[in-house]
Amino acid sequence: MSWRFIFAVLLIAAGASAWGGMRLGDWLIAHGPEKAILHNEPPVSKVPVLDANGLPYVAQPPQPLADGRMGVPEPPAPVDWAISADQSAAQEPNLTIALATTSISMDEAKLIASSGGNGSSSANLAGIADVSNLGLGGKSQGAKEEAAPKPPLQPVDVPPPPPPPEPTMPRNWQAEFQHELKVCGQESFFDRPSCAWAARNKYCGANDAWGKVRDCPAKSF
Repeated sequence: MSWRFIFAVLLIAAGASAWGGMRLGDWLIAHGPEKAILHNEPPVSKVPVLDANGLPYVAQPPQPLADGRMGVPEPPAPVDWAISADQSAAQEPNLTIALATTSISMDEAKLIASSGGNGSSSANLAGIADVSNLGLGGKSQGAKEEAAPKPPLQPVDVPPPPPPPEPTMPRNWQAEFQHELKVCGQESFFDRPSCAWAARNKYCGANDAWGKVRDCPAKSF
């Protein structure tokens, strides 16, 4: 039996199995069990559930509690912040706070400031309720009748700044420069370049002599 015949048989078998699988799938789909229809389904409300703040309610997932269990923590005990009529009647009104938190006109402010020293109730005002320090004609509580005159300001003599120090570089700096170069020539082969470069920075840089004096080459950086 040749290999061509075997290859043709395998191709025919693969095509037949594919065609048979598709036919079997169509038959299973056509004869499969249908979904049961529930005729008495509970109606689902389309109105969302809202919380106390009017926002959509979202169920809180369980979380670790203080005792090690998993669950939803209990909400804190509600506190009644309402003030009863008996409590509000027992409290005496604070005129200072009422005056400080109530907007008044300019004429009323002048009247309160002018009556500050007459022994009235406005003489005991303090803090933001005391309007006598606004320059409206009254005097603040505890202020002196006659303020002591302030002594005149005395001029202060400021010494002039010291003159800038004179340069300490000697006049004949080129001779000193050549002497240090000769000293650098006596150094070792590896220390000689660094010594000469330090001497050039000392004298050529301080006298702005780069490219102008011998042994001070022009800098290209």
